[in-house]
Amino acid sequence: MKKIPGTFTIVCYIILAAAILTWIIPGGEYLRESQTVNGVAREVVVDDSFHYVEPAPQTYSVLFALFKGFVDKADIIVFVLMVGGAFWILNSTHAIDRGVRAFVRFTQVCRQKKWLRKTDIDLVVLAVITVMFSLFGAVFGMSEETIAFIIVFVPMAVSMGYDSITGVCISYLAAHVGFAGAMLNPFTIGIAQGIAGIPLFSGLGYRVFCWAVLTAIALVFILIYAKRVKRDPKKSPVYKIDEYWRQRVQANQDEKAEENTVPRILYILFAFLTLVQVFFAIRFPLTRIEIGTQSVQLCLLPVLAALFLFWGVFSCRKSVAAFNLQLLFFTVFYLVVGVLGYQWYIMEISALFLAMGLSAGIAAGQGLDKVMGLFLEGVKDILVPAMVIGLASGIIFILQEGKVIDTLLHGVASAMSKMGEIASVGVMYAFQTLLNVVMPSGSAKAALTMPIMSQFADLIHISRQTTVLAFQFGDGFTNMLTPTSGILLGVLGVAKIPYTLWLRWVWKFILFLIAVGFLLIIPTLFLPLAGF
Repeated sequence: MKKIPGTFTIVCYIILAAAILTWIIPGGEYLRESQTVNGVAREVVVDDSFHYVEPAPQTYSVLFALFKGFVDKADIIVFVLMVGGAFWILNSTHAIDRGVRAFVRFTQVCRQKKWLRKTDIDLVVLAVITVMFSLFGAVFGMSEETIAFIIVFVPMAVSMGYDSITGVCISYLAAHVGFAGAMLNPFTIGIAQGIAGIPLFSGLGYRVFCWAVLTAIALVFILIYAKRVKRDPKKSPVYKIDEYWRQRVQANQDEKAEENTVPRILYILFAFLTLVQVFFAIRFPLTRIEIGTQSVQLCLLPVLAALFLFWGVFSCRKSVAAFNLQLLFFTVFYLVVGVLGYQWYIMEISALFLAMGLSAGIAAGQGLDKVMGLFLEGVKDILVPAMVIGLASGIIFILQEGKVIDTLLHGVASAMSKMGEIASVGVMYAFQTLLNVVMPSGSAKAALTMPIMSQFADLIHISRQTTVLAFQFGDGFTNMLTPTSGILLGVLGVAKIPYTLWLRWVWKFILFLIAVGFLLIIPTLFLPLAGF
């Protein structure tokens, strides 16, 4: 049997293919100008400014791809390394494993309840997590953050009788379906609508409908697959690969019960963390949450500080694992509040997870030297996925240096001028979808395509909202299969799932989503929808 190449090898092949394209496709460029979009300066394309330039075929520059990719995606790579190190420290305390075992026992108890016997409580749990992550993707564009949750949900799914693909689906795939059918995603809709010159987050009603349809489809797909795997685990395409996770789960189940002795340092740490949260609760008593054009002020930090104090009194007395699980839950809570209320991004989230990891190690009575050693072990464990992220970004470097992306964009825009409404929208949607395979950055793609697509929409009497929707769907679905997405490759690396196996498993589902996306775009051409 022929051996399937690894993810790193596949990305190298794609880089070589991209370099070959720069020898075939003529070089071309649009002029660009700086434009402020939602308070942020963006470089956007000037109308009718395309011109051919000297071709720039790439040769030895393919050797620069890894370096350039690392530089371009340095923030995401550092994020992955820091999260990997932080979770390695947390995992060394076995808090997550014990929490998962307690959760599995809870579901078993629930099955004994008369009113729940006919309900598959495990599937209910999967459904709740899926919808929650889809909302995260739709509201604040959760994407890179999903890498951190793979370490939690994959072993949880395996311990419940499912597989690692199920763990990836309920977090990563769910968030990216929500990302594609976004209602308020500032990284795609916000930028695209700003460049198109239409009211920010307008057309919300129909976008909510689209999100609900896409999320329902993903939910049915995930639950049917999960149920089939649980019925016969050997039907899972990752059954053999998941031996790593099964051994890890079994090893943790074979451990002796945790001693209830709590180190004194835990109480000191709990007091310190409580004081820190009280300080910020006093300094920021109200948090302004902005969702679309609406905003509301809530006492989130004081509430979180009070809950941490109340819950901590009980978790400290119970065990180190209980306290560290509390740290994990509150890390997630603060992540959501930080993103929605204080515009946190990679740097702040990385620091948050680092603080969680360090606190978990100290709470377990580990010395700082040991904690740092565990952190470095986690960094080493996650290094390969981080390198793949950098290499995948190198593909974009080759195409940009070869000056072929603008040429492709110009060719499609020219061809669309001779088509009818439905055909034009279909080509626009198809182009955005294909372009996303080589340029998965939504904000960069919006700055590149929306100035042209929005003006073209006026010429053929199509709503600019329709072009934004075509961009939104085109930007979202292929994120879940393109090898140029460092986030996807990072997720698969953490989950130990080979890219080729994931591609064979997911491509039909993505094609179905793409078809549904086109059907959702068509009504905007004929129906009087609010905001369109």
